[in-house]
Amino acid sequence: MKSLPEGFRALVIGAGGALGGAFAQCLQADPRCAAVRALGRHTEPPVDLAHEAGIAAAAAQLREHAPFQLVVVATGVLHTARARPEKRLADLSAAAMEEVFRINAIGPALLLRHLSPLLDRQRSLMALLSARVGSIGDNRLGGWYSYRASKAALNMLVRTAAIELRRTHPGAVLAALHPGTVKSALSRPFRGDEIGREPPAAAADMLSALDALGPDDSGCFLAYDGQRLPW
Repeated sequence: MKSLPEGFRALVIGAGGALGGAFAQCLQADPRCAAVRALGRHTEPPVDLAHEAGIAAAAAQLREHAPFQLVVVATGVLHTARARPEKRLADLSAAAMEEVFRINAIGPALLLRHLSPLLDRQRSLMALLSARVGSIGDNRLGGWYSYRASKAALNMLVRTAAIELRRTHPGAVLAALHPGTVKSALSRPFRGDEIGREPPAAAADMLSALDALGPDDSGCFLAYDGQRLPW
């Protein structure tokens, strides 16, 4: 991360997942990174996107380590025990949609609320993992209603937060980041192990794409290869 200052501090949320763990490992191997805090549901402090009080408590504990020059939110859900990607309107259920939105949109919104004040005002990057299928303009196949809509909501949250943050943190950059298909539990039921990239390679690609962003890019929707994606 050459654009960040020597001795930068990084925070990874979702470190228990394949991509979150890969982000943490990449940053720990970066000689310019002084410290990496890698948090998830089973760490101390724990960060569970379904519990707002826990997010607030974790942010309070992290203040003593702030400011952070890099924050990566590597969380997301495509399927659960009761929520599968819907192929048609007849498959929709309120309970499943609520579960997906809580992890993909509401939880990240709360992380934006509680973690953005911890960003370095002079130069910092905060990336939240989105997905290309969350692009409204790029949707040509349909289906996957809850996942698409929740990621589209996340994109709007990032875009809107970037406008507000520009007033208080002029050197901070927010980005919604598409990782591509990665070998992970999320993609496994959808041929992820067959067609996906290894998590360390995907994390390295995304860090490189983030490293090229400047303040004027804040609020962008970016692919792992640096390509700008349509909203």
